[in-house]
Amino acid sequence: MIIAVTGTNTDVGKTVATAAIAAVLKRRGVDVVAAKPIQTGEEPGQGDAAAVEKLAGVATFERWRYPEPLAPNLAARRAGIQTPSLDEVADWIRSLDAPGRVVLVEGAGGLLVRLADDYTLADIAKATGAPLVVVTSLGLGSLNLAELTCVQARAMGLEVLGLIGGSMPDNPDLPTRLNVEELPEVTGAEYWGHLPEGCGRLSTDEFAEIAWDAIGEAVRVGSRA
Repeated sequence: MIIAVTGTNTDVGKTVATAAIAAVLKRRGVDVVAAKPIQTGEEPGQGDAAAVEKLAGVATFERWRYPEPLAPNLAARRAGIQTPSLDEVADWIRSLDAPGRVVLVEGAGGLLVRLADDYTLADIAKATGAPLVVVTSLGLGSLNLAELTCVQARAMGLEVLGLIGGSMPDNPDLPTRLNVEELPEVTGAEYWGHLPEGCGRLSTDEFAEIAWDAIGEAVRVGSRA
């Protein structure tokens, strides 16, 4: 099974949320791996795939890399690098799948960020038959972004499995507290839970406990979920 993980914007906690899903599935005994098709702006050995591997303790895979921290199509263009075709990316993702396995595919930024000039993560999800998990911010303005993401995903024929709040402050303000209640109402998607701010700095074992407490009951994908 392939699942695409997208965000309502950049820096909303998508990588940590991907790691949390992986940690929950791993605890349930599911064969789970994570894939980052395209990484931008990171030094060798660093990036989202490395972060997920460290936090969740699962195998991760990365395929294409561009030097500047920009939207992938712009980063590739500025570096003079030919971007892969949609078919190449989809074939690579499918090659990681296997019976009983869950492949978590992390995008870049939001749903419609251009991974190449002619496709986005939404197109990859359609090509691979992957449903979406949407990682959202939680503060003021988040309802609009989350609803827009879910509306567009469904307009493109994609299933939204659930929402995850990427970073919950220790002392959330009023808009944040209210948004947690409103998110499933305005998006029509199940709210799986939220991850504590700063949990991406925890050890693998500590992170596994936090992930389980935050979203363990809601994550019901995988052969043993």
